[in-house]
Amino acid sequence: MKTDRIEARFHLDYPEFSLDVDLDLPGRGVTALFGHSGSGKTTLLRLIAGLVQVREGSLRVHGEVWQEGQHILPTHKRPLGYVFQESSLFPHLTARGNLAYGMKRVGNAMNRQALDQAVELLGIGHLLDRRPHQLSGGERQRVAIARALAVQPRLLLMDEPLAALDLKRKQEILPYLERLHDQLEIPVLYVSHSPDEVARLADTVVLMEQGRARAIGPAAEVFSRLDLAIALDQDASAIIEGAILSHDDAYALTRLEIPGGHLTVARLDHDIHDLVRVRIHARDVSLALDEPGASSILNILPARILEMREIEQAQVLVKLCTGAGGKTPLLARITRHSRDRLQLQEGQSVFAQVKAVALMD
Repeated sequence: MKTDRIEARFHLDYPEFSLDVDLDLPGRGVTALFGHSGSGKTTLLRLIAGLVQVREGSLRVHGEVWQEGQHILPTHKRPLGYVFQESSLFPHLTARGNLAYGMKRVGNAMNRQALDQAVELLGIGHLLDRRPHQLSGGERQRVAIARALAVQPRLLLMDEPLAALDLKRKQEILPYLERLHDQLEIPVLYVSHSPDEVARLADTVVLMEQGRARAIGPAAEVFSRLDLAIALDQDASAIIEGAILSHDDAYALTRLEIPGGHLTVARLDHDIHDLVRVRIHARDVSLALDEPGASSILNILPARILEMREIEQAQVLVKLCTGAGGKTPLLARITRHSRDRLQLQEGQSVFAQVKAVALMD
């Protein structure tokens, strides 16, 4: 019996949609259920929560049986927290009152400590006496997340928690979600169709397509696979993790150390030595056979071509590896004309040119 995993197997048939998954997921970190609308992400999350029930299914969380066939543990008996797209706070209660209501699900012996930790992690101590209408969308969602954590869940489910927020509010709440990722021990299942959110938060990605798990693996690995539909998107990109080496305030730039090299990016609001992730769009990477001389491009990385795929009549997607041991993935979208003119081949050494403006935390 696996006690540090989430094992989920479900089969569900609707008239125009079916879901069929058999998953073995990590018991810690953030696992993103990622895919386009209608791919089955939220349905799967609701099955795990027990909000949707099927007879053909099994679910074990940290070795505990939550479902085995028709034996189904009711939702209210599952030690989980659930965060919806909308904060769903009670309008007549203050933030403190909403948190207290959430705590009623569990005993009072230890949950005060859990609540205090959630309040601190999410930075809502100064908001506790306000009612929902006095909070911004991002503040309401932070209170909703704290409420979900106050019950001391063994599993936290988040269903597109940023979908209802505008860009400014998303940028406000993402750093708090990163803090949860870094400091919480409990596993998080995070539903999203946003590549940016997944790139910043996810350790593991489950790519959902038409009710099936098309791919499962580390975020950097899944995003750089050329055989998946996400490689065809205009926003196809690679994810690279690095540590902040220095800031150049005069030019508003940050220098990162990545495996086997360095990157210069637009100024990041992080401390020296912090680990961050950057998402590099394939459309913003060009290739050269020889190392360029003087250039406005700040990032020139030696790389090797692993794979190429024609994705449109005029374009080719190139998968590269760079860095020590060739373990850092990179994608480049170039024209077929450029591929043929440079006579590019798999296994060939090239130089990848990455615009600093193409990288983001």
